[in-house]
Amino acid sequence: MIDTRRLRTLRAVADHGTVTAAAAALHLTPSAVSQQLVALEHEVGHKLFARDGRGVRLTAVGKIMLGHANEVLAQLERAEAEVAAYATGSAGEVTVACFATAISAVLSPALAVLREKAPGLQVRVRDAEGDQGLVMLLDGEADLTVAVEYRGAPDVTDRRLSLMPLYAEPFDLVLPHDHQLATAGDGRPVTLADLGGQPWIGPYPGNPVHDVIAFACEQAGFTPRFAHCSDDFRAVAALVAAGAGVALVPRLALRDMALSGVVVRPAPGPERRVFAAVRRGADSHPLLAPLLDTLHTVAADLGDG
Repeated sequence: MIDTRRLRTLRAVADHGTVTAAAAALHLTPSAVSQQLVALEHEVGHKLFARDGRGVRLTAVGKIMLGHANEVLAQLERAEAEVAAYATGSAGEVTVACFATAISAVLSPALAVLREKAPGLQVRVRDAEGDQGLVMLLDGEADLTVAVEYRGAPDVTDRRLSLMPLYAEPFDLVLPHDHQLATAGDGRPVTLADLGGQPWIGPYPGNPVHDVIAFACEQAGFTPRFAHCSDDFRAVAALVAAGAGVALVPRLALRDMALSGVVVRPAPGPERRVFAAVRRGADSHPLLAPLLDTLHTVAADLGDG
């Protein structure tokens, strides 16, 4: 019989690409991970991985086993959810990985509601920028994540995850107060194409917002030249105010920010699409279901606002 712990190890190595990285995610030694893989290959009777440079890649049989591993682990999540539901699930702790803007916009209001709706639910919040929330979720370090869509992100067909769209927010152009397009006064809307030759300020590569900005600029006919990088949008706005460049910033990130020295203009086109995700099979867990429902409600009110 195949040990489900070895299936988790198989998925972790497939996700991370190296035994060392998978071992760190699983809080095991690389030797222990290698031993589990060898044992799984012995159980299956086939090689599951082949060396690929400094990492490893799945063999054809490995890909087959990964598909079944995703189904088995999802079924285990469902079993745990049903057992917890049978035991009422009135109290317990969940860990949520979420990026900073969404912590302010949707997660914190949701927690305020849940204090009355589900007082036995204890939520631990972990700030996770970029795609780290999904990594934490798949590695078992978080039970739920709020993350941003980006090119290459998991979608609804991913057999490891259950996704729930929350909201989409537009981006705004942030320009120095003395920028020629900020002071033109001709009433003509500023477009991204107008800013093709400008120095840009934005998040580091790997942050989904960087990807959204780069794609929007490509659609406008140019590749942005990032002169300065920061994942902190307050720092981005401060650099714009200093005349260091121009920026595209998600609108909610500018909310409640004391802006000075900049002009903010709507940017037609790009959006930041935000979703909640849990491991497939866990969406009916009695500790996660009320949190997902409340996040959806708060996000809907955010859209109305």
